[in-house]
Amino acid sequence: MANQKYVCAAVSPGSTPVDRSVEYSEEIFGVKDRKKSCCLLAALLTAGLWLGVSAAGKPDANATTAGGEIRLIVRADDIGSSHAANLACIKSYREGIARSVEVMVPAPWFNEAAKMLKDTPGLDVGVHLTLTSEWENYKWGPITEAPSLVDEQGHFFPMTSQRSDFPPNTGFLEAGPKIEEVEKELRAQIKLAVAKIPQVSHLSCHMGTATCTPQLRALVQRLAKEYKLPVDTPGAKGVSGFGSSEGDAEGKIAALVEVVENLKPGAWILVEHPGMDTEEMRAMGHKGYWNVAAHRDAVTRAFTSEKVKSVIEKRGIKLISYRDLSGD
Repeated sequence: MANQKYVCAAVSPGSTPVDRSVEYSEEIFGVKDRKKSCCLLAALLTAGLWLGVSAAGKPDANATTAGGEIRLIVRADDIGSSHAANLACIKSYREGIARSVEVMVPAPWFNEAAKMLKDTPGLDVGVHLTLTSEWENYKWGPITEAPSLVDEQGHFFPMTSQRSDFPPNTGFLEAGPKIEEVEKELRAQIKLAVAKIPQVSHLSCHMGTATCTPQLRALVQRLAKEYKLPVDTPGAKGVSGFGSSEGDAEGKIAALVEVVENLKPGAWILVEHPGMDTEEMRAMGHKGYWNVAAHRDAVTRAFTSEKVKSVIEKRGIKLISYRDLSGD
């Protein structure tokens, strides 16, 4: 996602309050209006996607958690979006606490990501259904012929909805996407990911775009059922307190230590975007979010922090993946 303040990715009752999630709605939906933001979030919650109800109708994970066990999915988003993201996501698994990763099939570095993931069979993979291209300095577009999904340069639109502070004609919804073209594109992304990456186990949505209307949600649910790839997590609650793009690595590490120190029994999910502070990633950004490299490098450092891993071990927190949860 554009600014993975999408920790609200798993907003659910008793976890991340809607009021906090609204802070992130501008990045996810391109909507600044608080009332409209709340309505969009409420619609997603009602649909069950962010509550983690899988298309296969899996039971609530917290209802089936044995005893006082704490289970945590740490999800690394946007592998395939850049070389730095690829390296950081793999590092967050091999040296850190990430157990699921979301791959962007249309993005420029997908081929490298697919090779790296094939060489890392223990890392659970989701298809991060992508219909937007958010960064200002480089772009991607569909892997199918889809005129209603692209701008005049053939790229996906930057935002799910038109942002008032962005140039005109930069919102996916306002462009009038044709549902048949969306379906063709999402099918192609799923098929290519499954063909290239053996351990694909689930679907998720980049910036929430693929599930931002009832019609699109119904489409994704249908595809999830058809391809036997659950959408999001069955009942896991979202982790709050780690989503801000502000602060340095030490601040991120301290925030994550506090998060894992305070987790209660049940199943939880934490979503963020690992990256590296490289020249490549420093050139990535958009209005309101130009500290991408520093922010995402701090995420990687937190995901691989010895302090964080020590608390997880001390508390007996079980790190799990989407595949583990959907197999319950």
